[in-house]
Amino acid sequence: MSPRINYTATFLLPFTLGTSQIAFADVNTNSVDLDPLIIQTSRTNTKQEDSPQVVTVISRKQIEEQLSITSDSSQVLSNLLPAYAPNTQKLNNSSQTFRGRSVLYMIDGVPQSNPIREGSRSAHTIDLSMVERIEVIHGATAVHGLGATGGIINFITKSTRSNSLKQHVDVQMTTPTDKVSSDTLAYKIGYQAEGSQGNFDYLVGLTNEVQGMYLDADGNYVGSATVRGDIMDSKSHDIFVKLGYWLTDEKRLELEVNKYEMKGRMNFTGVDGDRENGVATSSIKGTPPNGVAPYNDVQTTSLFYTDSDLDGMEFKAQVFHQDFEGRYGATNSGSFQDTSIAPSGTLYDQSQNQSEKIGAKFSLTKDDLLDHDLSITTGLDLLQDTTSQTLVLTNRVYVPETEYTNYAPFIQFEYKPIERLVLQAGARYEHAKLNVDTYQTVAANNSVTVDGGTPSFDETVYNAGAVFKITPIVSVFANYSQGFGMPDVGRVLRGVKTTDQDVDTLIDLSPIMTDNYEVGLRVNRHPYDFELSYYESDSDLGSRIVEVNDLYVVKREKKEIQGAEASLGFQLNKEHKLQASYSYIQGKSDTDDDGKVDTKLTGADIPPNRLVASWNAHWNEKLSSLLQVSHAFSRSFDDDELKFDSYTLVDASVGYKLPVGKMSVAVANLFNEDYFTYYSQAAYANDSFYFKGRGRTVTLAYGLDF
Repeated sequence: MSPRINYTATFLLPFTLGTSQIAFADVNTNSVDLDPLIIQTSRTNTKQEDSPQVVTVISRKQIEEQLSITSDSSQVLSNLLPAYAPNTQKLNNSSQTFRGRSVLYMIDGVPQSNPIREGSRSAHTIDLSMVERIEVIHGATAVHGLGATGGIINFITKSTRSNSLKQHVDVQMTTPTDKVSSDTLAYKIGYQAEGSQGNFDYLVGLTNEVQGMYLDADGNYVGSATVRGDIMDSKSHDIFVKLGYWLTDEKRLELEVNKYEMKGRMNFTGVDGDRENGVATSSIKGTPPNGVAPYNDVQTTSLFYTDSDLDGMEFKAQVFHQDFEGRYGATNSGSFQDTSIAPSGTLYDQSQNQSEKIGAKFSLTKDDLLDHDLSITTGLDLLQDTTSQTLVLTNRVYVPETEYTNYAPFIQFEYKPIERLVLQAGARYEHAKLNVDTYQTVAANNSVTVDGGTPSFDETVYNAGAVFKITPIVSVFANYSQGFGMPDVGRVLRGVKTTDQDVDTLIDLSPIMTDNYEVGLRVNRHPYDFELSYYESDSDLGSRIVEVNDLYVVKREKKEIQGAEASLGFQLNKEHKLQASYSYIQGKSDTDDDGKVDTKLTGADIPPNRLVASWNAHWNEKLSSLLQVSHAFSRSFDDDELKFDSYTLVDASVGYKLPVGKMSVAVANLFNEDYFTYYSQAAYANDSFYFKGRGRTVTLAYGLDF
């Protein structure tokens, strides 16, 4: 058997967002059209041009361009996806919704989100240096199960592309342009090796990064998120291993492990700001007086088996394990107080989430029925998620261990009755069960005993869509899809205050069913591509987090969201590409339980309307550049304390191929915009979270292949 490399769609690099064709950039920066891109996240071998939903594919080239500007994965997504809320610039990604709903983050199909106890840490579980491309499905979908009421962001990791040993090393340094010091510098080093021997192939990646303190536009330290966790003043590392073996020409086995940790260095402490007087939260040097460092510690393990010709069908099987720990900083929050331990107001504690997921996914596709016009995919997903939250300094149970088990058979059809029409439809049966033992809430919630239980839920979710090609370059699409989610179960359980409660009868534990309606238009004609869509997202029993007496609790209420997205790409010539994308969104909820939505959703739920634009240029074989602009439009809310003032961020980078290796220089926030982050202005009126955004920085990087 001859050696082979896994040359799949993972290897193809889409040149722009929003286009159904892919272009592979060679060393001379020329491009050629290849076959339409297959969306792996769809699970049905759907081509991007045949998707009845908006699908964005972020290529490896785009990822590398963004990583030259920022190493923050959440910032990369925000730079490229206007419907994704602006980055918090913190380890905590609270309020970073997508189309105003929850995002299901995945690594090669393995769920990273933790909806059973949503601690808003799911956006930081892998270094993007390990990622080949990012597939983004816009809008609610249940194709991968729990959590995608707003969409899916699937990080597709790199695969081996070489028959011989190839290695890569890169280093970069980031510094502010004002008040440079050892406290404000950031360093990163990465190494990757790949190759194959016979039927065996491998890829190994390592990164190590130290982040310094951020400065705002005035040269002052940005406020530290002492409790929720921060990216600045942190250290992180990622270890990634992928091993593959071809059993036969059609059968492949692949093992993948990713170990990621980001941990605070605790050199600085946050100081509350003053929202009323426009004073930002700040930082002072010195170790926080209580507790240990906040961190994210995540290990994702997957074993894949594929058979491309099982009696004329394609069979895919995946078993996975994900172990997540997220620790928060110490605080004397009222929810932690217990006079049996210390006088009221003096007790410091810190919480830690633990979540272990074990699951499996199986699918079988037959795509040559009815003279290759009909494709059917059927499968089964299994998941067990065991989650709890503890108070680590006093060894107390904050959220009892909750076991969520789910099995979900599904079937999906794709039919082309005529060449210009693609019809899709499917159904997925969700059977879910929660298992919670009898537990006692903490003293701040009256130390009540809550009877355990095993509530179960059975829901069938549907999807149906169509794409009609009016001409070879113009198509329209329409789609209806349902998303299946759960409220923040841990927050519900820990918030019980009254006696005689039973887990089996808590209405707040009911699932979130989201209906997503969408229509759109695509035009793909060289030298431009255009996509426009309008959507509505409705849930009769949605979930919203509100602040009550310094505690954040879950409210279940009706939510309705409407929005539109547009993207336009224009290839001026083979060296220059312009791209612009716009997202408009508005939403309301039923806060008085009268059956009508009446209150505007805040920045904790929906992003601002945003416009992002870029100019990508290849001046010659050695020199390339990127200029990008992101504008977040002002937004008002019913709550007078919450108001968002617009801001515009401009980034620029230049790359140059040296005789040996390649270097880049990038400037983030080129014009040193002075602004408060969207989360700080529009999510919650809290002096502790009144953060300014990061000022101008310069990043120098060098990479070498050998």
